[in-house]
Amino acid sequence: MKPPAYWFDGSRPPLHARLLARLYGAATRLRLKLLRPRKVARPVVVIGNLIAGGSGKTPLTIAVVERLRAEGWTPGVASRGYGREQAGTPRWVEATTDPRLGGDEPVLIAARTGAFVRVDKDRVRAARKLIEAGCDVVVCDDGLQHYRLRRDLEIEVIDGRRRYGNGWLIPAGPMREPAARSAGCDFRVLNTGVDDALEAGFGEWPMRLQTGRVLPLAGGRPLPLSAFAGQRVHAVAGIGHPERFFDTLREAGIAVVPHAFDDHHRYSAEDLQFGSDLPVLMTEKDAVKCMRFVGERHFSVPVSAQLPEAFWIALLDRLRALAR
Repeated sequence: MKPPAYWFDGSRPPLHARLLARLYGAATRLRLKLLRPRKVARPVVVIGNLIAGGSGKTPLTIAVVERLRAEGWTPGVASRGYGREQAGTPRWVEATTDPRLGGDEPVLIAARTGAFVRVDKDRVRAARKLIEAGCDVVVCDDGLQHYRLRRDLEIEVIDGRRRYGNGWLIPAGPMREPAARSAGCDFRVLNTGVDDALEAGFGEWPMRLQTGRVLPLAGGRPLPLSAFAGQRVHAVAGIGHPERFFDTLREAGIAVVPHAFDDHHRYSAEDLQFGSDLPVLMTEKDAVKCMRFVGERHFSVPVSAQLPEAFWIALLDRLRALAR
């Protein structure tokens, strides 16, 4: 669902939204007072954001899992699996799991990393299952506001262009929690996407999303993204901020015919019928949900999160200290 324009365009939210935002804030504070966080037997790293919608959490989650495995850890991923069917049923997620049951982001993470991925509305229970399976660190994809699971490290991901919008709480603005909450996070990662003009501020780590190849969804050899430079394509994005994907393609010299869908949209074959035979490029998150009806003109554009080596050194040092 597209957010109201006043969240990000500088205009004043309507009175009813501001009143509801105050009620939302009061309810959030009350919930925090009543909660008693549960600790699990291994370190927990939560990757999340303070605004509603996407900010680049999943690419960072994948990067963290891959780096931890390279350093000898056995990470497991806990996720709610937002928007999935049978949401009350916990399950293990693999690359072959139907995204309708496992959730689009968990299936993508499983496919990219090969790590244990557990979806469960109860993240404490998910974390314990991952530890029983042999994981020595639990990485939560999203869940910054899921305080029932005690976390050892928090990583906030910030959209480099939109940041906190107007700063108001939902529904007057995009904030799930007040901006002051950011100061309590151990790491603050600024998603600059492909925009070299965006710079991280004090206390922020820059994260750039790199695209190197394009994958034909019907099978075949990967292509460089540059192979589509100078062409018109249909660009499909059902993510929190579709313009980020469209801008990535434009930066590569591709003429974009944009098709934005709601985050976690459930695709049908009709959604990809655009009345012309142009190539269709989509995000990985969308591609995992479209495999049943793709053809030779459909492609996925994977992205990889690139962060300074100093970020990884700092994160690994903190984790090693926790594991002692």
